[in-house]
This record gives sequence, structure tokens and C-alpha cells, in this order.
Amino acid sequence: MKKKPQESRTVQTEIVLPNDTNNLNNLMGGRLLHWMDIVAAVCAQRHCGRTCVTAAVNNVSFGHPIPKASIVTLEANISRAFSSSMEIIIDVWTEDVQSGSKTKCNEAIYTFVAVDNMGKPAKVPEVEPETKIEQERFGAALRRRQLSLILAGKMKAEDATELKALFSK
Repeated sequence: MKKKPQESRTVQTEIVLPNDTNNLNNLMGGRLLHWMDIVAAVCAQRHCGRTCVTAAVNNVSFGHPIPKASIVTLEANISRAFSSSMEIIIDVWTEDVQSGSKTKCNEAIYTFVAVDNMGKPAKVPEVEPETKIEQERFGAALRRRQLSLILAGKMKAEDATELKALFSK
């Protein structure tokens, strides 16, 4: 079964309260990581209809500080599903309540694994990208996965066809 990325999208909105901030009155990075982990988990579980666990936080970019009292929207999308794992990209936006304008301030890439009742990896539905950005993220997810497998010693570099294609153009 294939799912469209829109069916594999989760949005969460938060407000930065005083208890969420550091000494500079900005959102603590750890709190943002917590929110991202939750939105990614909900996204993964909705996609495959089963319990999912965080396997890796592949990349986090703290682009701009998020001040106290900010409205923060986290949007999680599954960029690609593999046999039992899913790569999820989280885009983080702040909102100016007066103007309604949104500014992208952070992003992250997480990997989740679906598990069965015994905690063993379980098969997940594929993702079918439609838009240009979905297609770009879908292709990049395979390259990132191949690089990760090479670094972990689970794949030989010569077998990473998608990754090699970047260097042979």
C-alpha cells in the first residue's frame, strides 16, 4: 500500500512559555527537540498505524532563536519509507500574530522505525511523492540512507548507486 505525503503529514502548534526558555528568553534547544520528537512520532504512527520509535536524530538545524511568547508550528512529513523505517523531515516556523506572516526558523531530519507487539521491526507503507519538494526530499532520503549505511559498515560504497550518481554527473 502506498500513501500520499499529505496523508503522512502532521502539524503541531505550541507557544513558548517562560518555563520553555533559556537565560536569553529564547526557546531552549532541548524543548524544541522534544516537540520535534513528538510531532515526528505522531506522523510516523499515523502513517503506518502502529507504534514507532525514534531510531536516529539525523540532522538538526537551529537557524534562528525563537523568543518567549512565540507561536511555533512544527510540520512533520515523511520524506521516504523503507522496509520498516521512515525518514521524517520537520520544518519549524514562527508566526507573527499581528501580521500572520510565518518564518521558517529550524528544521530536522529524524528516522523512526515501526515495531510490532514484540518490539521487532514491522513493515511500513511506501510513500508516493507528488510535488517537486516531495520528490526532491524522496530522492535525497535514499542518498542519506545509503551514506548512513556506509558509515555504519552495513553497505559497501560501490553498492550505493544513488550516492555515487552525485559524483558521476
